[in-house]
Amino acid sequence: MSLSKPNASAATVTTTRVAPSPMSGLCVNCVDGCPGYCEVGRSALRGREVLYPQPFGKVISGSEKDYPVDFSHFNIHGTCVGAVGIEADSDKATFPAVSVETEVGSDGKKIRMKVPVFTGALGSTEIARVNWEGTAIGAAISGSILVCGENVCGMDPQAEIKNGKIIKSPELEKRVKQYKEWYEGYGTMLVQLNVEDTRLGVAEYAVEKLGIEGIELKWGQGAKCIGGEVKLPTLERALQLKQRGYIVQPDPENPIVQEAHKLGGIAEFERHSRLGMVDEDSFLKEVERVKKIGAKYVTLKTGAYRPADLARAVKFTSEAKIDLLTVDGAGGGTGMSPWRMMNEWGIPTVYIECLLYKYLKRLKEKGEFIPSIAIAGGIVLEDQIFKAIALGAPYVQAICMGRSTLTAGMVGKSQGQHIEEAFGKGKEYGDALLRTFAGAAALKEKYGKDFVRIPPAAIGIYSYYDRLAVGLRQLMAGARKFALNLIERDDLMTLTREAADISGISYLMDADSKEVENILG
Repeated sequence: MSLSKPNASAATVTTTRVAPSPMSGLCVNCVDGCPGYCEVGRSALRGREVLYPQPFGKVISGSEKDYPVDFSHFNIHGTCVGAVGIEADSDKATFPAVSVETEVGSDGKKIRMKVPVFTGALGSTEIARVNWEGTAIGAAISGSILVCGENVCGMDPQAEIKNGKIIKSPELEKRVKQYKEWYEGYGTMLVQLNVEDTRLGVAEYAVEKLGIEGIELKWGQGAKCIGGEVKLPTLERALQLKQRGYIVQPDPENPIVQEAHKLGGIAEFERHSRLGMVDEDSFLKEVERVKKIGAKYVTLKTGAYRPADLARAVKFTSEAKIDLLTVDGAGGGTGMSPWRMMNEWGIPTVYIECLLYKYLKRLKEKGEFIPSIAIAGGIVLEDQIFKAIALGAPYVQAICMGRSTLTAGMVGKSQGQHIEEAFGKGKEYGDALLRTFAGAAALKEKYGKDFVRIPPAAIGIYSYYDRLAVGLRQLMAGARKFALNLIERDDLMTLTREAADISGISYLMDADSKEVENILG
């Protein structure tokens, strides 16, 4: 049975005429005269455009590959005995009493979060830009970390660059302002650095000029193993970004390319970021450099690279005493990555977390520094959050969720647009928000007259995060764990032998075997 579905996908708006061959994905009989419904056929017409999920700027996509082991291969243990973290009293040990707050960071400079989830980086893709305000405010009012992704300054059409360094970026200024206006002491805002951002001096600008507390160094993400990419609809933007030093393809300065663009044969251009080149010495120096600039928090985001690179991330962040390491497994989401790469490269989330646990445990046994850890990669609901924290316990403190956060925000935004079209912005608008969003009442009680200033996208994210928090409390109460840091690997069982082999978690038929023998005598 094939784990993948090549040559036809909703992501690339392609299909097959008849049942496909399982291996190639081509129609069993490919007929001369077919207009080209599949990816091969579409590629004959549109070439490189079909590499990416469609339509760009309006979709966030995730892998459709069915990996052999995922979080559904684990179940959560429940128990009817006792309580951990609270008095074992039926009137006190209730699920609303469970704490899902967490904190990340090194000693003396912890980042407290009301919920153990935060958004993945929203960078220079169009879908990130148009959904930034709702996400930023949603993260702030939820008490969560917000990550501003790579290339925002370099992509800013109004950016001012002098001697190769950013001196003003209205886009980044706006993003920082929108988060800070609603910030309430929980979470923080991080700004990512890739190769282009480092050359441009984004860390200096963000920390010294805009008052950003945290910088996230980026090695990669789970959705792709190359640098950040976006599409550019106009020749003018393509020329501007090539002049700023980006890799832009096809070459917008080529007269033949310009002619083909004018005729519609080349509908768009691609901007690519350069590949980072990681080594221990340069990484340690970069961490120190960012700290000297004045960053209070320094974090690292790495992708689903091979095991040796994961070991490098663990070892180097330990040496640098970094505040947070986020490990992103394959299978999650993105606003812009090659579709086949998203499905066919990298270590899936469960596998990479099992490796991560082994590497962290080894360092811990040697007495070395262990940074705070976050896991990312297709985690969207409370049971997956519990499992991801338990699978990496006691090292995992938070879960990074990019695609699902944006999904909640986009649904909230769309509903808000429908409400505004129907009622305008008066009292009926506010009443309709209360009818539509379960989290709206709590926000109106808290913010009073400022409630109507909260974008519906932010209300959607707040409602979604609240649902996750309540669902997580229920699962934790069932496991009799009343604080997040009390969750253990022993709170999980595996449903398959393969999951047990990968994780070291007991197969359900073997779980509690010693205790069972003691009970039965």
